Amino acid sequence: MILVVCDDREFLCAPGDEVHSDLGVLDVPEDVEPGETVETHLGEEFTVRSLRGPDLFNHLERTGAPMMPKDIGLVVGHTGAAAGDRVLDAGTGTGVLSAYLGRLGADVVTYERDPEFADVARENMDLAEVADRVDVRTGDVTESLDDLSGFDLLTLDTQNAPDVVARAPELLVSGGYVAVYSPFVENARAASEAAREAGLADVQTLETMQRRMDFDERGSRPSTSGVGHTGYLLFARNN
Repeated sequence: MILVVCDDREFLCAPGDEVHSDLGVLDVPEDVEPGETVETHLGEEFTVRSLRGPDLFNHLERTGAPMMPKDIGLVVGHTGAAAGDRVLDAGTGTGVLSAYLGRLGADVVTYERDPEFADVARENMDLAEVADRVDVRTGDVTESLDDLSGFDLLTLDTQNAPDVVARAPELLVSGGYVAVYSPFVENARAASEAAREAGLADVQTLETMQRRMDFDERGSRPSTSGVGHTGYLLFARNN
């Protein structure tokens, strides 16, 4: 899949597709390459782009509120997630985090309790071209913990995250990380307490805030619109 972009308009398509918009009909060539320019029948030019992480965030089919790029960045930065890592994820949802990790080169096993959400996530992994790296499983991860071990990273976006964190020493390799995303502070606190009781090291919880800056002729200031808070992130490390 590729993107065709003109100013603030962008369309997800495949080579050979026919794209209809108010700027005209665009016949995308079969042999089109990223960086090339293609024209609609009205002469409007579109630039061809390959998909990258932010594009996936914008275009994956959503089954709920996906983890924001700023939170994904913190997960990667604080855990050192990298190619070759084995990741156990729970609360797949749209699958944005799993897609990002897969595109980094990690091998991900992710659990989604809702069968319909899991089906959508599998389609999203195909779109992200990481279906060979991301194994979307339907079910509650807590019911499979006895059969899981040897992971470098554990990422959780579920209400029962504290129960999984309590088992982290059995699931992670030595030095492996836990990252828990919680929209509410109560679950973040419960996960933190579970991490300490499990004997994990370097336990810390962060609130992730982000403000966009507005620049105009009057001056510069943080935007007065948008939501700064998305959630809390807990990090801990196995000994």
